[in-house]
Amino acid sequence: MKFFVDTADITELRSLVETGLVDGVTTNPTLIAHARRQFEEVLTEICAIVSGPVSAEVTAIDLEGMLAEGRHLAKISSNVVIKVPLTVEGLKACHILAQEGTPVNVTLCFSAAQALLAAKAGAAYISPFIGRLDDVGELGMTLIHQIVEIYDNYPDFKTEILAASIRSPLHVVEAAQAGADVATIPPKIFRQLYNHPLTDKGVASFLSDWQKTGQTIGRD
Repeated sequence: MKFFVDTADITELRSLVETGLVDGVTTNPTLIAHARRQFEEVLTEICAIVSGPVSAEVTAIDLEGMLAEGRHLAKISSNVVIKVPLTVEGLKACHILAQEGTPVNVTLCFSAAQALLAAKAGAAYISPFIGRLDDVGELGMTLIHQIVEIYDNYPDFKTEILAASIRSPLHVVEAAQAGADVATIPPKIFRQLYNHPLTDKGVASFLSDWQKTGQTIGRD
């Protein structure tokens, strides 16, 4: 499974990239608003930090507007992926941009039928929102299983399943078990993946025992 970081915070991103575990980045208008900086400036910095896919979302809701914004953003860097909403206009834009060679991430997916349409439109990524489905009493992970099953039936589909709206480490694990290709993870949840009290306890115990030996490794 590939790990994308869902952020527009450059400081957070640099810190997580240092782990060697980051494969890409996703952004959205809300994250950009929280960053309180110019979108294109932030996007350029992110693309310089991460060599993998960087999703940049259009804000237009009409076809021509999406195409204009998508083409403009795609010029910023070769690793930019254009993010469009799963609407009729968004699917049209996805089809056209994909034919032009620009990878597209179709976002705000809440049903298997929508995911099927996105794959037929040529999406590079489909972003089903697990957490938001959980919020309204549905099982978001069920949608991941459904999309994996459908896509597996059609080898010609090249669309990668990008589990989004991740709310906990368990979401990441369950998405991986279901066969999602990517999880896009907020920085806080990313860090929680490698934190465990038993690991901390074990390290403290080993260090305590080692110090009693009075030894050092490779030091004068």
